[in-house]
Amino acid sequence: MADEGLLFMDFYTANPLCSPSRAALMSGRLPIRNGFYSTNAHARNAYTPQTIVGGIHEHEILLPQLLKTVGYKSKIIGKWHLGHREQYLPLRRGFDEFFGSGNCHFGPFNDESAPNIPVYKNDRMVGRYYTNFTINKVTGESNISQIFLREGLSFIESQVSAGNPFFLYWTPDATHGPAYASPAFHGKSIRGTPYGDAVMEMDYAVGQILDKLKELEVDMNTFVFFTSDNGAATYRKAYAGDNGPFLCGKETTYEGGMREPGIAWWPGTIPAGGVTHQLGTIMDLFTTSLAVAGLKPPQDRIIDGIDLSPVLRGQHTIDRPVWYYRGNEMMAVRVGAYKAHYWLWTEFGKDPNSFTFCQGQLIPNVTVHDQVNHTGEPVVFNVNRDPGEKYMLNPHSAEYKHAISTIQGIVDQHKKTLIKGEPSLNYCDNAVMNWAPAGCEDLGYCLPVPSSKPKLCYWDH
Repeated sequence: MADEGLLFMDFYTANPLCSPSRAALMSGRLPIRNGFYSTNAHARNAYTPQTIVGGIHEHEILLPQLLKTVGYKSKIIGKWHLGHREQYLPLRRGFDEFFGSGNCHFGPFNDESAPNIPVYKNDRMVGRYYTNFTINKVTGESNISQIFLREGLSFIESQVSAGNPFFLYWTPDATHGPAYASPAFHGKSIRGTPYGDAVMEMDYAVGQILDKLKELEVDMNTFVFFTSDNGAATYRKAYAGDNGPFLCGKETTYEGGMREPGIAWWPGTIPAGGVTHQLGTIMDLFTTSLAVAGLKPPQDRIIDGIDLSPVLRGQHTIDRPVWYYRGNEMMAVRVGAYKAHYWLWTEFGKDPNSFTFCQGQLIPNVTVHDQVNHTGEPVVFNVNRDPGEKYMLNPHSAEYKHAISTIQGIVDQHKKTLIKGEPSLNYCDNAVMNWAPAGCEDLGYCLPVPSSKPKLCYWDH
């Protein structure tokens, strides 16, 4: 895919955790604007477990809703994660088809204190993970990724046959712990763990999707982008990914938590074999996809995603900042080669030589257990020459003064114009778990719903 397309070396997600990043992709807006954050505590990552009460706000205009206005048919396959209650599910938010789950494949649960996560076909549950869609948590075997692949290929075939423009949001979660792979890939990766096998199978599946586009002769008219929603979960060690030269991983706003793979593919439009250092974000896929469809983004709100079309076509790059938010706090910003940390925090803890989210990485005064406020004198790195954020610039140096003089004005303007969305991720309630989703009655698999006892969610990092 990279050989035939464009590789982004400086591509970012919008948050170091899954749900807020996906909300940013679908809305083109930072989680602090679209409400996918919590104010229960300072700078805490929040997401959408099945106890969460909220979901993506109704007034947020999502990508499939806009594409629908010009005739696109849209399908999501895999993990949604923008709210699992009926009013938040994909068919209520512009998608025409859905095969997958509102939550991650956590479990197995006992269906008494917690229900197993449902799998949906459109707006009806067709089973649950572990009980109907099996995952062997001991061996890491499951054929779910192959089911997702078949669903994707079938959707492409049907839309091409009907002559419809289409949007496929293919978002499998096999690499998320507990990782799984089908028997054809189980134990076949060099790493030899379920995670390595899952990555191998994802690679195969992406190739199958691209081959299908070529087979149907629509590849020259189809824009495809590959990326992720957060950095590798290095705390899972051999059972998750590796962020290479970047500092730390998932849950943090260091480079390892938010810099992602980014590959754009569009034969005949994107020159093959290209590499770009354009700063890109997952929110740009919202605006760029609209541009591909001949649409403009909503004009009644701030959209953080930019149109990358000129970059894709090899015309020119675009100056823009990249924001690093953790919950309700702007932790850092990158402008050009320079990244300024206004707050530093890795995780709570007591051992100064041990960090769960930064396996084997220890940088004094950078990886820290306490939330440290640096807004008076931000910690600045040149992440072009120092992607591991090991060597902070001397605040008295000319380079630091030059960098911060540009960055500070951008930060001041951002904060001055920021209108925060109402937080969606503050309240949890066991009664909203997946006890009795639509369709459970067809399977005889509805579970008793406990009484409602809403409370503030606890987010520990």
